Amino acid sequence: MKELSQKRAICAMPVAGSYRSIDFTLSNMSNSHIQKVAVFTQYNARSLNEHLNSSKWWDFGRKQGGLYVFTPVVTSDNSNWYRGTADAIYQNLNFLKNSHEPYVVISSGDGVYKLDFRKVLEYHIDKKADITVVCRDMEPDQEIERFGTVRMNEECRIEEFEEKPIKAKTNTISCGIYVIRRRLLIDMIEKCAEEDRYDFVRDILIRYKDLKHIYGYKMKDYWRNIASVEDYYGTNMDFLKAEVRDYFFKQYPDIYSKVGDLPPAKYNVGAKIKNSLISSGCIVNGEVENSVVFKQSYIGNNCVIKNSIILNDVYIGDNTYIENCIVESHGTIKAGSRFVGENDIKIVVEHNERYVL
Repeated sequence: MKELSQKRAICAMPVAGSYRSIDFTLSNMSNSHIQKVAVFTQYNARSLNEHLNSSKWWDFGRKQGGLYVFTPVVTSDNSNWYRGTADAIYQNLNFLKNSHEPYVVISSGDGVYKLDFRKVLEYHIDKKADITVVCRDMEPDQEIERFGTVRMNEECRIEEFEEKPIKAKTNTISCGIYVIRRRLLIDMIEKCAEEDRYDFVRDILIRYKDLKHIYGYKMKDYWRNIASVEDYYGTNMDFLKAEVRDYFFKQYPDIYSKVGDLPPAKYNVGAKIKNSLISSGCIVNGEVENSVVFKQSYIGNNCVIKNSIILNDVYIGDNTYIENCIVESHGTIKAGSRFVGENDIKIVVEHNERYVL
C-alpha cells in the first residue's frame, strides 16, 4: 500500500466515501448474529482503535459478548509482537479458552464483501469438515499470484493449497475467511507454538491439508481485497457503478459504520459533478468527474478532479488539476498545483500550511 499504510492499518483504510475496510467484516458478523468478536491489531493501530472506540455502531454493545480489541502486550512470559497470524491467536488464547461458543470464524479485515457466515457454518457442519475455507473464482485478468490458491476435488475438499505461488495453477483463491471448531483451533495453535511456527495458512492449512478434512465454500458475489494500491483504487472506483452501490447499500443486510454527524455536502455556484461520490462535510467549488471524495474535503474554485480518490479532510487550493491520483488525508494542496498519474496511480502526500482565503 506504499505511503497509504504509513499512518494507519490497512483495515482502517477509507472505502466508498463514508466507510472503513473493517466495517464490511464487522457488519457481516453482526448480520450473521455473531455476538462475540475479537479484533487483533498491531501495525499503526491508532486510527483503527479510534474507529472502534464504540462498539454500538455494529450492534456489539452487549451485556454478554461484545467487541474486544487486542494489541500485543508485554507479559512475564512473552515480550514479542505478533510474529504471524497463528502467533496472534496464541498470544490471546485465553480469550478462546474462556469462551463457550463451539465454532470460530476467522476473517481478515481488508476484504470488501457481503457474506452470511451462518450459511458457511451450515455447510461446514453438513460436510463434517475440520476447517472450511471460503474461496472464490477470480477473473483471468486478476493478479492471482498475490493470493493463496486452492484446488478442490468434486466434493469440494481441498487437495492443494499454495500460498502466493510464483505461477498460479488455478484461478480459485482463498478469501482469508475460515470456520473451525474452537477446541480444534486451540489444539492446533498450541501445537504450532510448541514447534515455533507462527503462520495460520502455512503452518496449519497447508501442513494439515492431507490429515484434516479441509473443505472450500465457493463465494460467488462481490469480493475484493485492498492489500495493494491498485486494488484499493479499483475497489473505490467500483462504488461508482450503480449495481455495486445498490448491492452494498440498498439490499439487505446493511453495512454499518461509525457515524460522524457531519452536514451534507455543499455545492457552490460553478461546481460540476459527474459520476462521483461526494461525502458529508465536503465543500465543492470546482469540477469533479469519476472520483470519490471522502469526508470534510474542500475543493477550490476552477479545480478539476478526474478519476481520483480524495481522502478525508483534504484542502485543495484554487486552479488545481488532479487526475489518476490518490490524495492522502489531512493534506493541503497549494493553489495552481498539478498532479497526474501517468502509468500508475500517483499517491499525493502534501502537508503544507493551510491559508484561509
